[in-house]
Amino acid sequence: MKKKSFLKKLSLLTAAVLLFSAMTLGTVAEETYDYDMEYYSQLKDKDVTINVYNWGEYISNGDDDSLDVNAEFEKLTGIRVNYTQFDTNESLYAKLKSGGTTYDVIFPSDYMVSRMINEDMLEPLDFDNIPNFQYISEKFKNPSYDPENLYSVPYTWGTVGLIYNYDMLGFDPDSWDIMWDPNYAKQILQFSNSRDAFAIAELMLGYSINTEDTMELDQAAQLLKDEKPLVQAYVMDQIFDKMQGNEAAIAPYYAGDAINMMAVNESLRFVIPKEGTNLFFDAVCIPKIKEDTEESRLKKLASEMYINFLNEPEIAAANIEYIQYSTPNDAALQLLDEEVRNNPISYPSDEVLENTQVYVNLSEETNLYLDRLWTEIMSAEAGYNYWSMPLFLVGALALSVAITVMKKNRRRRREQFNYQNSQNNF
Repeated sequence: MKKKSFLKKLSLLTAAVLLFSAMTLGTVAEETYDYDMEYYSQLKDKDVTINVYNWGEYISNGDDDSLDVNAEFEKLTGIRVNYTQFDTNESLYAKLKSGGTTYDVIFPSDYMVSRMINEDMLEPLDFDNIPNFQYISEKFKNPSYDPENLYSVPYTWGTVGLIYNYDMLGFDPDSWDIMWDPNYAKQILQFSNSRDAFAIAELMLGYSINTEDTMELDQAAQLLKDEKPLVQAYVMDQIFDKMQGNEAAIAPYYAGDAINMMAVNESLRFVIPKEGTNLFFDAVCIPKIKEDTEESRLKKLASEMYINFLNEPEIAAANIEYIQYSTPNDAALQLLDEEVRNNPISYPSDEVLENTQVYVNLSEETNLYLDRLWTEIMSAEAGYNYWSMPLFLVGALALSVAITVMKKNRRRRREQFNYQNSQNNF
């Protein structure tokens, strides 16, 4: 499933060619890809190391016969890659804000890019050093989170949806409300990051996922507290083991990871709930450089070279085939198998995208308020047990949620992303 497309298409090979194709993909890539060696050899003997900070499970790493992107870059350029991982935008932000560790390349999501720009935490990019930016689709350039395209290059995009085990449920849910169904107590997983968890509650209540109304945020927080007795665990990367191993039945997560989990466990399915969802974009950026030194200039060039390498069409295609997210790189998209390009999970229809919203950067005041509410949710006791509640209270709670959802709140679409009218403003 995760092998590069050009390997899949080989046919009628001689025994010698078959033996060659069994070699490492790094060797194949080196002899097949048409790199600009004058460009990539600039720092060959400069003894440069870059620290790359990315999401977990978010780059092709050589597993399952995939291309090892970092190893290929090191071999090509002589630049060493010190690669580490984070699990939430908030942990990335906190790590950078603390100043305890220096990173040269980071992968924040849309709203976090905007926040970091506002707080002068990102370095402007020199696009002369990133010629492969030409392959980024026009509809992904000058996005709302970086309107002048000064600080970021799109890496992936996708949607958040509901992953569920059909064999454990026996039916196909179509609403986020199943995450509040007491019939599935302790079989439900929830995001361990505040922005994504709050978005689900806000969608349930008919509010914008970018609301800054404290009353609406309080109601969303209460809904998440109500859910807590049902939640088995708050997760990020831990979701893979739990859903693939039939340890849980229901979880919200990202479409690309859902595809990977479904390939491991055939009982798993994915749906965009009828209330709508988040349409997200992840980007590659360079954190603010504190001192202008020869070392920092070399590291910045190396970092921009790394970003450019990620957008080599063949590299981007191999990477996307491994992580299964959606690519903003038009040239890479054309190299993917038709089955991948037509997968409605990776590349949803316009109708589905019309019912999505894109995160925007919230005010500092709202971010602090959200942090406080999330701390309260995480530290709160599980409270009442749904199974021991009187039935009339269970019914009253369900009725209360239903009435709130029915109100739809006139603000529901106040900041909703309109896919049809915003093709050029992703």
